[in-house]
Amino acid sequence: MRVVFFDLDTLRPDHLGCYGYFRNTSPNIDSIAKDGVIFNRYYCPDAPCLPSRSALSSGMFGIHNGAVGHGGTAGDQFIEGKTRDFRAEFARTNLFQQFRRAGMYTASISTFAERHTSYWYYGGFNEMHNVGSGGGERADQVSPIAIDWIRRNGERDNWFLHINMWDPHTTYRTPAEFGNPFEGDDFFEHTWMTQEIIDTQRKEASPHGVREIGMYNNTPLPDYPRQPMEVRDMNDYRTLIDGYDCGIAYMDMHIGKILDALREIGVYDDVSFIITSDHGENIGELNSYAEHSTADNITCRIPMIIKWNGGQAGITDDEFHYNVDLCPTIADLFGLAPAKNWDGTSYADTIRDGTPVSRDYVVLSQMAHVCQRSVRFGDWLYMRTYHDGYHNFPREMLYNVAEDYYETNNVAAEHPDICDKAAHMLLEWFDSAMMTSRTGIDPMQTVLREGGPYHTRGWLKTYCDFLRRTDRADEAERLIARHPDEL
Repeated sequence: MRVVFFDLDTLRPDHLGCYGYFRNTSPNIDSIAKDGVIFNRYYCPDAPCLPSRSALSSGMFGIHNGAVGHGGTAGDQFIEGKTRDFRAEFARTNLFQQFRRAGMYTASISTFAERHTSYWYYGGFNEMHNVGSGGGERADQVSPIAIDWIRRNGERDNWFLHINMWDPHTTYRTPAEFGNPFEGDDFFEHTWMTQEIIDTQRKEASPHGVREIGMYNNTPLPDYPRQPMEVRDMNDYRTLIDGYDCGIAYMDMHIGKILDALREIGVYDDVSFIITSDHGENIGELNSYAEHSTADNITCRIPMIIKWNGGQAGITDDEFHYNVDLCPTIADLFGLAPAKNWDGTSYADTIRDGTPVSRDYVVLSQMAHVCQRSVRFGDWLYMRTYHDGYHNFPREMLYNVAEDYYETNNVAAEHPDICDKAAHMLLEWFDSAMMTSRTGIDPMQTVLREGGPYHTRGWLKTYCDFLRRTDRADEAERLIARHPDEL
């Protein structure tokens, strides 16, 4: 068996053709999707990048594996402690090890481990390639390595190739010579954004917001013309969306080159494909631009496309799933025993014969930019904020994502009964997680004790000064009142 895993950073499913996007951003990804299963409600339980991949590779929620942030104690997984054997449990139970347990040679082309000093991500790989750019690379630096590997190794049997690309991740860096295939299209007829929303957002405090896409500043980046650092009007907004979509299209073009290499050696039809992402990208939702900084439906919803040899083709699954479900699913597909520490549930039956595997809700977490836990259930997204990341978020937010996909109208005050129901779900999830925790530690409390989310630490004064210079002194005073100990 041969498996290619495309690990595509910061990829929103709703910006792919196979998920219904109006632009032709992803013809090569779409070509795989039509022969496989598209999972429509698939989520990372912990965002952004480091926590999401920690959950994916460990098969455990962040509350169990410990890595929920981008710095401090919670930037690392829990140590196993006294039960650690000559090799740690992770060496046996991580996602990529399951392919080795199935008798496959495993190789990775990725800079993630170095970017976040998260070398546990190499667990399970026989061979690793690091281009050394720490996530700042483009697809044209990755695809030649993948193509060379395929030409040297592709004809042999039983291999797994993990390919990590970063082009949709801010800073949008598609080369100028690629042009803009979307220039002049009917974008304004499809977008949810309006000038009125932009004008309202420009009055708000919001790191990575409409006036400070650089997080706490709007300093232009001359070397990255596709990346505006402030959105003043709808033309600026279009420039930002074009930059993101060009990153997807450029990446997809290089995925096509890799697929061509598989065809050239005659193995394409024998390859199984997994295509997913670590998280999505807010592009205006919750006044977050070119960032993935909340525990909402946009940041945490990710694509999952599986074309498995002998599996279902051309179907869409609408059940709730987590990325931690992939560990038990892969083990199940290979007939391997599941690990006891996994939090996920196998959906292998969906791939085999289309049988749905359902759960009532999923819990989403974010501790790197804010401290939030959210519940996605039915048509609803319930968000609970413990540290607002200097956004002045209320403690409770509720969105009907079926009617208000872009999260423009917080209806928590109108639906206290739904908030109560969601809060109960969150409590049930938390209690279950803590009762099965080996450490008894909630890593969110560690983040809060150490000064809040990593991307806020030491920045309050600088940001408040910026807010005052940009006619938002009242927002600065609100933040200071909320966070008096962080000045």
